[in-house]
Amino acid sequence: MKKVVEIEKSLKPISKQRSLSISSSISKLSLFVLITYVIVVVLFQIKTLNPSSSSSSSSSSSWSFIHQLREKVQNTKLNFENSPELKAMLSQLRDSVTFLPLKDLRFTKTAVEGHTWFMSSLNDTPEKDEAEYLYFPSKDSKGRLLCILGQDRHDGAKNAYALAWPHSLPRNATLRHGLTYVSETYYDYNNLWHGLSAMLPFVAWYRRTECVGPARWILYHWGEVRVGMGPWLRTLMEATFGGVHIEGFEGSDGGPNCFEEAVVFRHNSGGMNREKRMEAFDMLRCKGRAFCNVSRGAHVNERGGHVIGLTLLLRSGPRAFKNESIVVGIFRRACQKVNGCKLTVARAENLTFCEQVKLMTDTDILASPHGAQLTNMFFMDRNSSVMEFFPRGWLELAGVGQYVYHWGASWSGMRHQGAWRDSKGGECPLSKKENCMSFYKDSKVGHNETFFADWALSVLNQVKKRKVDEASMGPIEPSKCPCG
Repeated sequence: MKKVVEIEKSLKPISKQRSLSISSSISKLSLFVLITYVIVVVLFQIKTLNPSSSSSSSSSSSWSFIHQLREKVQNTKLNFENSPELKAMLSQLRDSVTFLPLKDLRFTKTAVEGHTWFMSSLNDTPEKDEAEYLYFPSKDSKGRLLCILGQDRHDGAKNAYALAWPHSLPRNATLRHGLTYVSETYYDYNNLWHGLSAMLPFVAWYRRTECVGPARWILYHWGEVRVGMGPWLRTLMEATFGGVHIEGFEGSDGGPNCFEEAVVFRHNSGGMNREKRMEAFDMLRCKGRAFCNVSRGAHVNERGGHVIGLTLLLRSGPRAFKNESIVVGIFRRACQKVNGCKLTVARAENLTFCEQVKLMTDTDILASPHGAQLTNMFFMDRNSSVMEFFPRGWLELAGVGQYVYHWGASWSGMRHQGAWRDSKGGECPLSKKENCMSFYKDSKVGHNETFFADWALSVLNQVKKRKVDEASMGPIEPSKCPCG
């Protein structure tokens, strides 16, 4: 209250001076409205120094009041540029914009546990069944734009953010027009699964906001600027959005960049329900196939059997099968027992993006060790099956992260047929059990011939029955991709 009184006192001599210099054609009511507006703006700018002021629970009446005042001031047709007092006030507003570190070091050790270290003073806008997000300008931001200062690629605490009104941007700021996508991820944009998890909410946003694409993307990892995605992810985003411009702030003069419109996702797809995720994956599947000009192959073979594509997707290095030839033989023999089954053995690292799309489009059953290559599963038709294999130690030590492809199958409309976990293998040489995950993570996967054969045959017969049931319902017309 004391600050309010001091501000009001400081404004009185200004209002007196202004009353002498402003044309007599301006009414006293206009002056009163103008002074009140400036006072409210200053008070709200001071309030922003308190992180809680950015909460999405801010009073809607305050926003409405400011909006009405702005309209009244505009209706007075005052010439702001010719008013030294107003220019001085705007100058003070520019100087009062406060930048805070993008990465809040207080939450460094707990960021992955749900704490927000990126733009930590701002609360997300909740929306039923959708990913949590921040949008600027909005009622929650009180009409202010997002401004970012710094482009450090090694220390996120050196990069900063602030909010500013469009008419009072900070000194030396560059206003970037169009829509800006801002992503922050705890992981990275090179791994297929982690990168796609960060991008999925933007796909859903694009789909539900009349397909207005971004003018630029700004990528952060721990608050550090990133200037690229892995080639698989970038190609997928280009297929979906028609192009991707990743902002690296090259040629920037070091001043702040403010964005006419911006949406920020910092919790990956957290908050999205299964239906919304499936809609986003449906769009990615459709866009990927269209981009690669890929369609499903023959549904029936020369013997009249329904074609069942069984793909054994191998890995090299960590989590590869110890005896690949034996595993391939097991699946080949199982496939030969089912009319229409076609086995394909491939390595994702040897395939281009479009070759992976084509392979998955013709796949009904994907069998593969746990790893990023399983991300390709969403290119399969809905209700296709996934079989996953783990080396020793994962069940005991890997935590919930070992279930990401089980969840991914559900989110993309697939059927996860379970996982086989190797119970054999070398003993961890480390004395502390909790430190053994790194040892088991890089181990190879063994096999159980009897189990693999029975499991593969069981899944093949399930898929065969599903194919017969689907065929009895008649052909399904292909749907058009959302957003053209």
